[in-house]
Formats: sequence, C-alpha cells, structure tokens
Amino acid sequence: MARIRKVEIENFRSIKKFQWFPSNGLNCLIGAGDSGKSTILDAIDWCLGARRNLAVSDADFYRLDINTPIQITLILGHLDDALLNLDSYSLYLRGFDTDNNIVEDEPKEGFETVLMLRLQVEKDFEPQWSLISERAKAQEKSRNLSWSDRARLAPLRMGGNAQSGFSWGKGSVLSRLTEEQPSAFEAVVEAVRNARTSLKPDQSLNDILIDIKKVADDLGVPVGSEVQALLDTIAIPLRGGAISLHDEYGIPLRALGTGSSRLLESGLQRQLGENASVVLVDELEYGLEPHRVIRLIDSLGAKDSKQPIQGFFATHSAVALREFGGDQLYVLRETDGNHEALNVGKGDAAQGSIRTAPEAFLGKSVIICEGATEIGFLRGLDQFWQEQGNYVSMAAQGIVLVDAKGGGPNSPHKKAEVFQCLGYRTAILRDNDLTIDEAAEEKYINKGGVLFTWCTGHNIEEALFSSLTSEAIVQLVRYAIEIHGEEKIISNFPDESKNQLLLNGVQNIKDIRHQLALASSKGSGGWFKTIRHMEVVAKDIIGPNLSSASPDFQSKIEAIKTWISGE
Repeated sequence: MARIRKVEIENFRSIKKFQWFPSNGLNCLIGAGDSGKSTILDAIDWCLGARRNLAVSDADFYRLDINTPIQITLILGHLDDALLNLDSYSLYLRGFDTDNNIVEDEPKEGFETVLMLRLQVEKDFEPQWSLISERAKAQEKSRNLSWSDRARLAPLRMGGNAQSGFSWGKGSVLSRLTEEQPSAFEAVVEAVRNARTSLKPDQSLNDILIDIKKVADDLGVPVGSEVQALLDTIAIPLRGGAISLHDEYGIPLRALGTGSSRLLESGLQRQLGENASVVLVDELEYGLEPHRVIRLIDSLGAKDSKQPIQGFFATHSAVALREFGGDQLYVLRETDGNHEALNVGKGDAAQGSIRTAPEAFLGKSVIICEGATEIGFLRGLDQFWQEQGNYVSMAAQGIVLVDAKGGGPNSPHKKAEVFQCLGYRTAILRDNDLTIDEAAEEKYINKGGVLFTWCTGHNIEEALFSSLTSEAIVQLVRYAIEIHGEEKIISNFPDESKNQLLLNGVQNIKDIRHQLALASSKGSGGWFKTIRHMEVVAKDIIGPNLSSASPDFQSKIEAIKTWISGE
C-alpha cells in the first residue's frame, strides 16, 4: 500500500505553512500543547480520506483568512499496480529522489515513482481533490484518484469509531482483511420478517386502528379486513456493517473501552502487513494504562527492523516517548505560523535523553541541572516564589528540569546540546569547582544557551555556606541534624570545640563556614543531596533569607528567576 513521502500544509487552522518528509514507518509528533500536532493528523485525514465532502468553517482557515485557500498536498510513494496504471494515471506519475527529497515532474531512473495528491478549499468551503502534474496542467487536464483507489488508501483513524472499526463496513480494517464482505441483507430481512409476525402491538392502538380502517373504507382505500401495526422492513437499516464482532456472550466489541478498542484495532491493522493503510492516532495514550501504551506501540511494530505500517501519532505521554526511537520522534516547532518537524535523531545522547528525561521533550523550556541537589534547589525556590505572589510557576510556563545525573561539569553541556538542536529554550545550572570543557561551553552559549553557576571554586553547598547569614546557616545545620541525626553531623568535625560551637547556638560562625560546606557536600552522604531535602532547604531557608544574603548570591538567584519568567 502507498506510503506518504511528503506532507505540505498551507493556511490550515493554526498552520500557515508546513513541510515535512516523514519516515516510511512510525512517525510520532511531540512538543508543547497547542503546537499543531492534531492539525497535521487532521490534514492527512482530510486529504487522503475517502470522502466526498467536508464540514468546513471559517475557523479552519489560518487566522480566519478565507481569502487564502486551504491547501494540503501529499506525495504518495510505494505505489501498487493499480496506482501505477498507465491508462489511468500516466500523466500524473512523477519522480521522487528519496535521498535528497527532490520531486521531478516525470518519472526518472533512480527515482521513486510517486503521485502528488492535493486538497484545496476556497472560501466557498467546497473541497476539491486533484492529482498534481505540470504535464497535465500544460494540457489543461485534471483528475482525482478513482473512488476505489481513494477507498483503499483511506487512513485508519484509530479510536475514532469503534463501531465501524469492528464491523464489515466500507473502509473498515475488517473489510480489508477479508477478500469478500459477508452479506447480511438476506439474514436481516428474514429476521425482520419473523419479528413482524411475532410482534403484538400495544392494545391501546386498537381503537385508533379501527378508526383508520373506517376512514379507509369510507374513502374506498383497500386495506383488507383490518389495519395492523407491524414492523416495517424498509425502516430497518440494511447496510454494510450489519455484521460485526461480538464476544462469547454476544456483547458487541464496539462496547469495549477506548484503550481495548485501540489495542485491538492496532493488532488488526498490523495483520494487514503490506496492504495496510496509513494509521492516524491522536493522543496515543488516551484510555490506556502505561503498560498498555507500551503494548500498543509494540503491536504497531515500533521496534521492528522493517516497520510493517506507516503511522502518524501525537502524544503527551512520557511513557510513550520511551518506546520510540529518536528517528521516529519529531518535535514540532512554530514561528509566526510557519511550522517545522525536527527529528530527534538516533545519536546516543538523544536516545539517552529520551530514556532518562522523556518529559523534557514535552515542555517548552529545559533547565539542565548537574544533579538532584540542583533540581531540589530550583523546585524549592519555585515554590517559595509562588507563595510570594506575582510569579508564574515553572510548570505553568512549560519549564522542565532535567537531571544530568552528577556526571561532572561537562555532562550538562552534552544533555543541553540535544535540546538546543531541537529548538528548546535551554539553561544549565551547575557547580563551578571542577575543570570544564571551555570549548563546549562556549559553543553552547554562542547557540543561545544560558549558564548559571557559582563563583570559581564553589559548588552549591559552598555557595550557600559562604553567602547566607549566620542565622540562616544555623537553620541549615539544624535541618541537617533533623534529617541525619546529631551524631552523624558531629562526626564530620574532628575539633571538639567546633562541635560545641556548632551545636550550642552559633554566635559567630564565619570561621567554620568552609568546614560546614565541605561536610555538607561529601559525596552521596552529603546533607542535602536528595531532591526533597534541598527542596525544603530552598523553600524554607534560602528563600526567606535571600534578601539578607550576599549581593553576588542574590544577583545569581535573581538572574535565574528572570530567565524562568522569560524576561
């Protein structure tokens, strides 16, 4: 069955212009909400679907500009014999260079033979489907695909209508799986005949039936000896789709839940193999538990070396993202109505980010944090600022925090590069106590990346203990004792006098700030090395004491807040 080689959309809903060369297999669109993912799926459905009309309104035109037509163009490759028929389509067959995505007006050796199908809707709302060819245009000829070919090529919109999906109706997956459609006409007629003779109307109708008989007799209308109220065969819909799937108890499978319907539809579609139509699934995760999301994606052949069908999906599920390869994922980007789909790619860094931080690909902005400590730090400040008012949270702005897993000062740059290349607004928060790759950092900054770090030689603990007031440091120590116990905290200080000074109400703590910083940051045993612990520190201690901290520390935190607020 044909595969879509190119999608081009103009003036459709939120999309002013869009051009995309999808893969031959599964294609999953991701990105922030309202970025146009569903619109692209609808565009494919509108152009390729077997329909004679469309319900179009002003809202389907970009910014309500009805004077500029909607135009959706698909290039179809992998054509079967019916579509390569020279008697039908010779004037419209074209050549496509799959390596360089170049379209030629005529078939060419070394190029794939393709058809270009276009849907155009003018301000009169009348849809016009046509095959596009410069040769045909020069001869003032035009035509559409034949209705039978359109019916064969029509995409399956999974989850859209389970009732038709599980019956032998026109265009259903069951009809495509079987060469012949089971005839229900005679069986339904016989059932209606039996019901007609067995049905006894309500006795309350007897009087009106007698009156009707009298009127008929008075007018000379032949109705026989009596008038009866019986079932009318013509009133029963005798159409394709009367035969459908039921379970062992006779319950129609159209009664299945959304998730189960999607799973079964995907399995049936997979059975079609080479004869499968294009599959469209919006909100891939809808109605499915995480383990069933994984099963659905697997059933569509996401991990097969030769993907059996071509699918177009949209998702907001981190679970779903983990099941796709980077070459199957496309981040949708928009600038003034012009959209583009950026492939995540197959590189190790990209694939690693998909596995460890899939939720970041679903946001608008990303802050790469050196480790859990930095994530807790930002989350705590975010909560504190929300309580103060006049501040929009990171979550509300689509900002996602990504853990670089403490891989050293250069690890955040490697993570950040993946998101930068895909158009995400990106920042890094890292320590400044180890040697970094200056070239990598310069490259990151030159590409628009923002870096937040502390004074030279400082990690986050050193920054805190050197910048906060003595009163705030006492609060830090008391919270550390609350978490870990007094014995563990004391064991970090060999000098007994310092122990007593530390634990008995500090009057002048400046002489042991450095020792406190060292003790609190010792590897995985550090005082605040978890997200939750540093979150509490930032919200309940750093935030309330920020106005009395050192000016340099305040300016760094203010810079972070400004970036978060998009200023």
